Amino acid sequence: MRPERSTDAAAVAALHLAAFGAHGDVVNAMVRDLRPTIAELGGCSFVAVDGDGDGDGDGDGRVVGHVMITMSLLDAPDRLMPAPVLSPLAVERDRQGAGIGSTLVRRALEHAEAAGSPFVFLEGDPAYYSRLGFVAAGGLGFRRPSLRIPEAAFQVHPLGSYDASMTGTLVYAWPFWAHDAVGLRD
Repeated sequence: MRPERSTDAAAVAALHLAAFGAHGDVVNAMVRDLRPTIAELGGCSFVAVDGDGDGDGDGDGRVVGHVMITMSLLDAPDRLMPAPVLSPLAVERDRQGAGIGSTLVRRALEHAEAAGSPFVFLEGDPAYYSRLGFVAAGGLGFRRPSLRIPEAAFQVHPLGSYDASMTGTLVYAWPFWAHDAVGLRD
């Protein structure tokens, strides 16, 4: 597990194509447009690698997993505030079920916690993400950015600086909208 490097872009893109099938191109376009915002606005991008390609300890093995957290906005009652969003998460199909995805998510959450974020949002399978501490965001007073997102799939992970008075509507960053990457697909 390590931060994504610019040299990982092609391997990450191939991973998304395999993991997201017909929607892989959409995910890759969104990732391409979100990457520059990490340096500007905060967030993270991590990869899981299979071994060390040349044995020198630099983690240059084959990319088998990827996760990103980028900043969107929470339209809170009194102001706009940064809202970290975990998307996408991908793991090579033949490596799924080995704990790579959950390890990537935990590492991304640790990064968000260290950055002082009060929460992290996502849209995804509640059966999977609830094991990692995510809960239905609507139950905590948050509103989903689109009606295309099923209520149960709109989730949040409260972190240490979360305060129950934090409520509002999640407003995705423009790449989610520009690439029609809002709402779960088949």
